[in-house]
Amino acid sequence: MVRISDIKLIKILLTNSRLPYTKIADELGVTEAAIRKRIKKLESQGVIKKYTIYVDPKAMGYNYDVLIGLDTTPEKFISILNILKEDEKVIELYTSTGDHMILIRTWLKDSKELDSYIRYLESMEGVTKVCPAIIIERIK
Repeated sequence: MVRISDIKLIKILLTNSRLPYTKIADELGVTEAAIRKRIKKLESQGVIKKYTIYVDPKAMGYNYDVLIGLDTTPEKFISILNILKEDEKVIELYTSTGDHMILIRTWLKDSKELDSYIRYLESMEGVTKVCPAIIIERIK
């Protein structure tokens, strides 16, 4: 069971997972040992699965940070997911119950590369719809 204080801790870690435990402890008004213990428990419970970084794609020469909604025929859903899992252009891959069955996040250098990637996705057997959305700015 995740406590309210754990949610505050998790929000801090989501903002900066490299923040020293002493600073987190100060912010939450507890000891460093308490923070260490809570983080270890959240990790063992599977609440915290890994620590990662946030990258600015533009700083690496990718001018297009794109979310792509993808729909498939039911019988091709799993095989398309398996192909996308191995696709080097796919940064993040999700299944969804929303407007699209599959959500892809990709970084692309220019409009030509975007057009080429959309055409590639549309050519996959079983893909019924491809809906790209270029991310303008990350707010939070």
